Amino acid sequence: MCLISFISLFFLSLSLFILGINFIMNDYSIFIEWEVVSYNSMNIVMTLLFDWMSLIFMSFVLMISSLVIFYSKEYMSADYKINRFIMLVLMFVTSMMLLIISPNLISILLGWDGLGLVSYCLVIYFQNVKSFNAGMLTALSNRIGDVALLLAIAWMLNYGSWNYVFYLEFMKNNYEMMIICSLVVLAAMTKSAQIPFSSWLPAAMAAPTPVSALVHSSTLVTAGVYLLIRFNILLVDNMMGNILLLLGNLTMFMSGLGANYEFDLKKIIALSTLSQLGLMMSILAMGNYKLAFFHLLTHALFKALLFMCAGAIIHNMNNNQDIRLMGGLSLMMPLTSSCFNVANLALCGMPFLSGFYSKDLILEMVSFSNINNFSFFLYFFSTGLTVCYSFRLVYYSMSGDCNFSSLNLLNDESWIMLKSMIMLLLLSIFGGSMLNWLIFSSPMIIILPLYLKLIILIVCILGGLSGYLISKVNLFFINKSFNNYNFSYFLGSMWFMPYISTYGIINNLLMMGMMVVKSFDQGWSEYFGGQKLYYNLVKNSQLNQNLQNNNLKIYLLSFIFWMMIIYMLMIYF
Repeated sequence: MCLISFISLFFLSLSLFILGINFIMNDYSIFIEWEVVSYNSMNIVMTLLFDWMSLIFMSFVLMISSLVIFYSKEYMSADYKINRFIMLVLMFVTSMMLLIISPNLISILLGWDGLGLVSYCLVIYFQNVKSFNAGMLTALSNRIGDVALLLAIAWMLNYGSWNYVFYLEFMKNNYEMMIICSLVVLAAMTKSAQIPFSSWLPAAMAAPTPVSALVHSSTLVTAGVYLLIRFNILLVDNMMGNILLLLGNLTMFMSGLGANYEFDLKKIIALSTLSQLGLMMSILAMGNYKLAFFHLLTHALFKALLFMCAGAIIHNMNNNQDIRLMGGLSLMMPLTSSCFNVANLALCGMPFLSGFYSKDLILEMVSFSNINNFSFFLYFFSTGLTVCYSFRLVYYSMSGDCNFSSLNLLNDESWIMLKSMIMLLLLSIFGGSMLNWLIFSSPMIIILPLYLKLIILIVCILGGLSGYLISKVNLFFINKSFNNYNFSYFLGSMWFMPYISTYGIINNLLMMGMMVVKSFDQGWSEYFGGQKLYYNLVKNSQLNQNLQNNNLKIYLLSFIFWMMIIYMLMIYF
């Protein structure tokens, strides 16, 4: 089943990519309306939108998912129910496809909820308490966004149709209808794990690594960004855009700091995903939706590669994820290490790798834009932090001696996994320039002073140097924060967000729900509702049963009772 799924998805991806290029060149899109049910005057119509953006994004999702399925053939080989796993992944991809091609909020909700449900099934795939907790946190966090989307659907009834693409221009000038924009932004923030909904994303690392590679590159977490790219007109020059810019920047900053205090290999890569999502959201809030989409695609390539390499390393390290127990992997696993380092450099924005084209362009547009100093500082400092944790990760895992068990065999003989990784390696090297030529057909010249042009390079070099020094040299001024346990604990635990969301909000909500059920559903409403009715019915039916038994005493008593009532009435009147 793995091989059939891989081949079919791979060729479907290629055909969609060629079609997407054709749509870009000819600048047209196809809008399909399929009448599902027509009964009297009621029509249920399914609408699909095929334009260059949806086709290229679908081709990337299918390409990455095909390689992930091929990779799973070896990674999940010990699983007896691997076909069930592949079916879940295919359902996941299908939900994403439905979300991508929908210009209609109802069909978007179908794909949106499909992603939420299947992601829960995948997060709890390894059935243990930690996975169940992580799955519940993921599901409940995403329910907030689902409710926001349902409210937006209800509000869209004011327009007479749920096809939002027809009303975006009208919504922009209609202040009452900015409510829809606010609800859609809330939904996107929960799905793309922006502050204060960030805690579910590292928790979702409980899923198998191939799922992480798919989720964190092109499916679940990018759904929110993609939805806002479609609603981009509503974010320009208004309050919601400014709020999203601030929260995106803070998410980028928080996750960059947190990754420098983390020792779990998958959690570090998950926090880097969160950092890049913050970057996409903030540049989208500034109105550059094409740049956000460009970074979405390039990020998908190298992030999937990064997770695949991490999976191969974890597989060889006997399911160990602690980077402190790694070391010297470049000698023992040269091919995997090469792919890992290329993906890391692409993440840092190394010139002429895929990440460079989008990140450099985004930061130059930030320098070019009219934003405040705080946002400017967060953009560049977070970029430096990205390079910092990447170099720290490389130092811990690649250099020095291996700190793991001496009887553990490390090798590069997982050929099926390597084939998938090498395919993504080529895309991570050449994908950025290819997309740059396709999406931005006419060249944009950004003219900046020399110091603003060089500041990106300087920030990256300083970040990399800091990451190396923090790991290698016990410098007083750099390691000062490690001496203060409370401060480093605060930064390393994502500003206490997991504790607030799990113990604070979700736990209290569940406790409150239990109190409501006990007091109302099983308390007052039972006493005055169902149980009271049942009691009265039983009592009356028992009386009726006694009357039906032809009991002489009852007839005599009732005869005397009625005679007394008649006598009293006669006296009264």
